[in-house]
Amino acid sequence: MCGIAGIINHQASEEKSLLIKMSEFLRHRGPDASGTYAQGPASLAHTRLSIIDLNSGDQPIHNENKTIWIVFNGEIFNYPELKNQLLAKGHKFYTKTDTEVIIHLYEEFGTQLFDHLNGQFAFAIWDQNTEELLLGRDRMGIRPLFYCHNHHRLVFASEIKAIFADNTIPRQIDPANLSDIFTCWATLGDQTCFKNIFQIPPGHYARFSKKGLKIKQYWQLPFGKKIYQERSVEDWREELNQLLLDATRIRLRADVPVGAYLSGGIDSTYTSALVKNNFNNKLCTFSVGFSDKQFDESYFQKKAVDYLGTDHKTISCSYNDIGKIFPKV
Repeated sequence: MCGIAGIINHQASEEKSLLIKMSEFLRHRGPDASGTYAQGPASLAHTRLSIIDLNSGDQPIHNENKTIWIVFNGEIFNYPELKNQLLAKGHKFYTKTDTEVIIHLYEEFGTQLFDHLNGQFAFAIWDQNTEELLLGRDRMGIRPLFYCHNHHRLVFASEIKAIFADNTIPRQIDPANLSDIFTCWATLGDQTCFKNIFQIPPGHYARFSKKGLKIKQYWQLPFGKKIYQERSVEDWREELNQLLLDATRIRLRADVPVGAYLSGGIDSTYTSALVKNNFNNKLCTFSVGFSDKQFDESYFQKKAVDYLGTDHKTISCSYNDIGKIFPKV
């Protein structure tokens, strides 16, 4: 994961020291590198965990004439195919990253770029030409993206703590939304457990300009569509297997080693088996065991590791471990 943050202020320039402070609150998300962009109304920051293009992929990243800038957290799994299409259209690239692909997609398709992305992402694109910010979040909301909006000014970040680096933003718990977290494990819609701090909902994007903030949904699960066909269970099984195989394959695109979390459950065991049997015979896996037997799945993890023969690492977590780390979290 990486960390992104920024401030758009259409009435005054922001102090760069605040941008740096926001970035420092996200250092744990991106320990490998950091970068900032500040010009006119826009200030952007990025902390990087390097996965693709280790040498020239530091952010923010820009287009050919440096009028459009992006900070990005996530991975675009189909970026090689997209890059080839964009090269054919005349776009020029100065990095090998998936990040730069997004900025050229924006030049080519505007907000329709989301139709082309296969990935998990949260990003901010600043367009100097229109003085407009585009915030986007992936279809299922895998990558986080929070913001605080006050008329002419918008502050955003991967984590709320970075937004609270700005001491002018009030900190006030919202009891109803906090209750949702304890009940549903998450707040609903665009809400957070803090008043006046919101999140871009999954499958949505936001545009912020001098005219204000507009949020639009670009995708939703196709509930209600009649897609059932008279096919055998064997046919459905084969199609599902091929889809999972392709999804696993494109997630292995990286310039660093890729490992797999093995919980001991069906999902992680199956995806680990797909990698081990089809792509990577030296797969590294890792898991967490718990001292509380009510939550511990070490028995099933060991069965999976013994069967798959992966290079496995495990850690054990106790209530004392949770208590020690809780204040930092």
